[in-house]
Amino acid sequence: MGSSAIADVLGATRAVLFDFDGPICDVFAGQPAPDVARHLAATLANCDRSLGDRAYGTDDPMEVLRLAPQGGEAALRRVEDELIEAEVSAVRSAGLPVSGAVAALEAAHASGRKVAIVSNNSAASVRTFLLLHELQHLVDAIVGRTPYQPEAMKPAPNSLMRASNELAVPLQDCTLVGDSVTDVEAAKASGGRSIGFANKPGKGISLRDAGADTIVTSMTTLAEALQCS
Repeated sequence: MGSSAIADVLGATRAVLFDFDGPICDVFAGQPAPDVARHLAATLANCDRSLGDRAYGTDDPMEVLRLAPQGGEAALRRVEDELIEAEVSAVRSAGLPVSGAVAALEAAHASGRKVAIVSNNSAASVRTFLLLHELQHLVDAIVGRTPYQPEAMKPAPNSLMRASNELAVPLQDCTLVGDSVTDVEAAKASGGRSIGFANKPGKGISLRDAGADTIVTSMTTLAEALQCS
């Protein structure tokens, strides 16, 4: 999908919503996600051994969180609280923002559009990272996952609806920039648009098949398009 496609999408965009892990920050670069997932699986196993066995089968901390409600309220709260702590710790050692991310945030802000971070990660971890890299002034709203409600995470549209309300911009005028199929699905479910960030080989195909309105392979490309829109 070429420059005309992204220009068309941005031309209809009054608010740019950025996913966090991928487009802005490689959250678990310094503290690998599989290590965090194993820690959460151990916590879940202490609450429910059978669920713990299932949790050990994934390397994704979010998938452990999705399992946790099956262990009851106490299990969910323990896993959620420990994941928030792990995410905040992880972003402090994650390194610099993703290449081109700062330029994209700056361009979106300078264009006069509203800007939000809309993430399945905790709001606390997003806020920590933005403050650490002095980017908070470029973002109008931070919408992280709703604590103790993993069912509300993307691909559910809940977080996009919250961002739309906070920014006072209708969903059809919002565009989500995300690197996962669940981002594209959430945008479609909300009635908004999506720009797929194909940051790894092969991702472009899956993002396009999921229905992304356009694809970029670098955040710098997005920044340049925003500067011209």
